[in-house]
Amino acid sequence: MFIQTESTPNPATLKFLPGQTVLDAGTADFPRPEGAETSPLAKRLFGVNGVTGVFFGNDFVTVTKDEAADWDHVKPAVLGAIMEHFQSGEPVMAGEARSSGHKEFTGEDAEIVGQIKELLDSRVRPAVAQDGGDITFHGFDRGVVYLHMQGACAGCPSSTLTLKMGIENLLRHYIPEVTEVRPVAV
Repeated sequence: MFIQTESTPNPATLKFLPGQTVLDAGTADFPRPEGAETSPLAKRLFGVNGVTGVFFGNDFVTVTKDEAADWDHVKPAVLGAIMEHFQSGEPVMAGEARSSGHKEFTGEDAEIVGQIKELLDSRVRPAVAQDGGDITFHGFDRGVVYLHMQGACAGCPSSTLTLKMGIENLLRHYIPEVTEVRPVAV
């Protein structure tokens, strides 16, 4: 098994491409070891010294390390853990895969929110997936769009610039009711 690695805009995060499907649909975000019991692969990765976050996409695994750890030490152990997992035949997710998609929204702004989600799905999420992350809709209130950043996007030094100059400008251009975009921590 050959696993490719790619750097991301977040220096604390690397994207690992195992050359096979990781999740059939959706994404799974494990920003902390608590909650990783639903995924044998996430549990295995959190067993690597220095790993602080795990994110799964369709064909990639994004791993975040703590500041004190050095990729020269963490990367080989992560590669080994991913290889061991896929060779074991265990599933990536135990039971139902949890999809961390957009938050449901009902109310008078439902039509605007539908447009926001469509733009995120067609223009934003494919681009951030290339960088090993995801951005999902979390809320809309009086012109302000709240987005949840996951994987490589969470804690990335350029995430504020991406939100303000990229996503906010895109949404404001197509949807005049949008006045601002803000990140949320879940």
